[in-house]
Amino acid sequence: MRFVDETTIQIKAGDGGHGCIAFLREKFRPHGGPCGGDGGKGGDIIFVSSNHLSTLQDLPKNHHYKAKRGEHGKGKNCHGKNGDNLIIKVPLGTLVKNSKTQQLIHDFKKDNESFIVAKGGNGGFGNARFKTRNNVAPEIANDGAFGEELSLDLELKVLADVGLIGFPNAGKSTFISKISNSKPKISDYPFTTLTPNLGIVKYGDYKSFVVADIPGLIKGASEGKGLGNQFLRHIERTKILAYIIDSNSDDIKKDYQILKNELIQHNPALDKLPKILLLSKIDSADDLELSKKEIPKNIKTVKISSITGKNLEKAIESIAYLVSD
Repeated sequence: MRFVDETTIQIKAGDGGHGCIAFLREKFRPHGGPCGGDGGKGGDIIFVSSNHLSTLQDLPKNHHYKAKRGEHGKGKNCHGKNGDNLIIKVPLGTLVKNSKTQQLIHDFKKDNESFIVAKGGNGGFGNARFKTRNNVAPEIANDGAFGEELSLDLELKVLADVGLIGFPNAGKSTFISKISNSKPKISDYPFTTLTPNLGIVKYGDYKSFVVADIPGLIKGASEGKGLGNQFLRHIERTKILAYIIDSNSDDIKKDYQILKNELIQHNPALDKLPKILLLSKIDSADDLELSKKEIPKNIKTVKISSITGKNLEKAIESIAYLVSD
């Protein structure tokens, strides 16, 4: 399934049913009073978040959603049936914005959270409502009100505690597959990961944190190279950042600075998050050569091998400490 994290849809809540004009016509009351019933309320459009959905592609395959209108009122004071609400499920982490004003309408941060995005119109009053002492046989009724109609921009930002940042083929997918329940596609070539992957890492006594592996970044990602500006949004909600750099790199410090600069250019606030540096693939690195390389200072560094499992527990403990701090 194609990963979609932005889309625009049109929604229209149901119109209210019209009020009815009717009079009692019974055997012994040929000229009875007004008995027109009210119209039913139009259906609302309700969004419900679900952690079982991972992309906006999971929405039904149309961009126009319309709830049922309320039924019209009937004689004998019969109220029109209310229109059915339209339920639309969206992935957890979806932001709903008004397309015209870009005003944020709702941000879904909890599973099974519901929010009425557009309200159905109220039903009109039947003529029985208008009976007065001076007008015992009113011949008027209200039309139902129109339901709300909106154009919405939906934007998905995954919710995770930890964001994995690195160049393509740095070993992020292998790392998340070893420490969590995530099973991403893994191959020994760049850009294997094309969509964000989420993994739940369990540690200690019934504790856990969620890791987001976003596609590998390249220099210029914040300007859109390699679709980087689309992927970077998925780390905006994380609590900490975990940089992963191949220990075989010729210049670890330079690689770290490039990645860091791309994040700052995308959103300066990201640089204020707690961070850790994981040097991957130490099983294939030369220990002597690695000891000579300059490593960034003022950042916790753990040398790991996802293949042999070396220091993975240490990495988990270090990340858990930052998450819970």
